[in-house]
Amino acid sequence: MNLLQWFNQHAISFTLILAYIPLIATVVTTVVSLILARATLRYTASSDRSLALAREQFEREWAPELHIKLERLSAREAKLYATNLAKISVLMQMVQLRKLSMAVPSLRCFLNEPLVGGTTWSDDLGKRFFACTGEDYEGQVAVSITFYAAGRMYRTDWFRFQVQVRNNQLLKLDPVNISARRVRVLQNKNGTGITPRELVRDVVADTTKKDEEVATPVIGSRER
Repeated sequence: MNLLQWFNQHAISFTLILAYIPLIATVVTTVVSLILARATLRYTASSDRSLALAREQFEREWAPELHIKLERLSAREAKLYATNLAKISVLMQMVQLRKLSMAVPSLRCFLNEPLVGGTTWSDDLGKRFFACTGEDYEGQVAVSITFYAAGRMYRTDWFRFQVQVRNNQLLKLDPVNISARRVRVLQNKNGTGITPRELVRDVVADTTKKDEEVATPVIGSRER
């Protein structure tokens, strides 16, 4: 009788243990799943940050960047320098000069000049510079370059220079600032990045026909 009672008591305990095993397994599985899900989220976030960092590093390394400089050679001569600071090569299409008081460029010179990364291109402006400033002018002149790179068209920011001209004599030409922003991609209205030809010929804000008639006529590019 004692043995039978002991067997019955332990049989009931064993049955309870077997009944609790699925519940315990469910709790353990839930905890492990939560741990694995948290680890997966951390890994995904880390991968996203690494991918974003790699993309940013790639863009910084291969993004086009031009530096523009105007230099006074003499009272009658000014020279334009364009330096490609990036690794990627570009194809310069247009140089624009304008007074800050004018809405449209006073001078547009169309080019087809390749510029390899790390090299400098220069051009003697000569009389074209005075066509922008006039016989007498004291103020700032801004310069910008439009170019192709990797199948897309870009335009640099406006580099400004302090100019003093008296009786067609260039007395002063000093840089005011350098570009604080990277080059911008010129896009059409659809935002596809494919720039039509007319956008190449007019990349400033639209103005009235009266303002365009007052502005100096476009000067074509020279053959090199």
